[in-house]
Amino acid sequence: MRLLPFAYAVRNLGRSPSRLFLSVAGAAMVVLLILVAGGFVNGMSRALRATGGEHNVILMGAGSEESVERSEIEAGVPGVLAASVAGVRTRAGVAYVSPEVHVMLPVRVGAAARTTTQSSGEQAAAAQGSNTASMSKPKGRQVMMRGVTPTAALVHESVSLTEGRWPVSGADEVLVGRMAATVLGVAEIDVQVGKAVMIDGRPWEVVGRFSAPGTVVEAEVWLPLADLMTATKRETISCVVLTLDPYNEETGEGADFGDIAAFTKTRPDLELVPMTEREYYGKLANFFGPIKIVAWVTAGLIAVGGLFGGLNTMYAAFASRIRELGTLQSIGYRRLAIVWSMIQESTLATAAGGLIACAVGVFMLDGLAVRFSMGAFGLMIDETVIGLGLLTGLALGVVGALPPAIRCLKPTIPVALKAV
Repeated sequence: MRLLPFAYAVRNLGRSPSRLFLSVAGAAMVVLLILVAGGFVNGMSRALRATGGEHNVILMGAGSEESVERSEIEAGVPGVLAASVAGVRTRAGVAYVSPEVHVMLPVRVGAAARTTTQSSGEQAAAAQGSNTASMSKPKGRQVMMRGVTPTAALVHESVSLTEGRWPVSGADEVLVGRMAATVLGVAEIDVQVGKAVMIDGRPWEVVGRFSAPGTVVEAEVWLPLADLMTATKRETISCVVLTLDPYNEETGEGADFGDIAAFTKTRPDLELVPMTEREYYGKLANFFGPIKIVAWVTAGLIAVGGLFGGLNTMYAAFASRIRELGTLQSIGYRRLAIVWSMIQESTLATAAGGLIACAVGVFMLDGLAVRFSMGAFGLMIDETVIGLGLLTGLALGVVGALPPAIRCLKPTIPVALKAV
């Protein structure tokens, strides 16, 4: 079978610049949406599953395995664990045992903080205002707060202080993660070192910033454990995170998860449930599975809409060339060869749109912070997502060209030659 030259399909693309633009733009929008959906799912999954140290074990209150925020254990448990469990990693005599409180609290920054930090006289004057003004007062956004001690820096190895210093207990000082501004919906300058954030109705000074690449920890606010317990009026902690030294068969030293599980069974009075930190965040990733499905379904529905738009564009382009198609048949080109040339023409346009969308995704969307209930994470547009986007662009070209091409080639050659 004799095929039409590839240059024929290339030249036909420039016959109608407006239609070419619509085809390229439509394909770019569909592919970009696929990239966003893929980056969203990929980023959320990896951020949750990557959170937690390889040898870290988290101990929570019995019955609270699905949410550390609901967990409550006695404040003396960390000391018992450090003294009773062999194989806990130590450095300079300090055990890698971190008592922590995890709680969601409203935080105000910027204009909202300035509203609350008025002097008592200004507050009294403001209280005499209208009820409407008081109801419109900003309430802040919910942020994951983590009360920690200095040993948290040992246990959470992915966390590194990038600016400032560690907060001092009793001084109303906090550390903020790199993505805290995204969660709070403010500019980075509003959470810089030296700024104030409103927690528990009073200002707390930002004295440091930290990063934990690829994890949801970057969206948290850290403060001294005792300060958070006082602010939340609680006497119990949420969990204990400890780091184990891997068991070495040659020396017989170290421990594994089974040793922690055995200890919790011998001390039922403590009411503890052990779980590896990665297992805990892996369960959270599974919990957010429906959100990922909704993201893909939404992207698929819009992609179908884009496909129908492409069908209309291609049909309009091919319908005006029915006489030309009849002429090609009359000089010896078979219909299958003409269909193949039309597919080439359509695929070139959609592939160009796909490449443009991939360039935008890689240089502008990759790493873009996205807020969700657990904090924030960055879109992750890797080679798999890019490959999916390119395949989508090629599929749009093939599927979008076949129905219009087949319909335009239905007329017989005499009828096609008489078409206007």
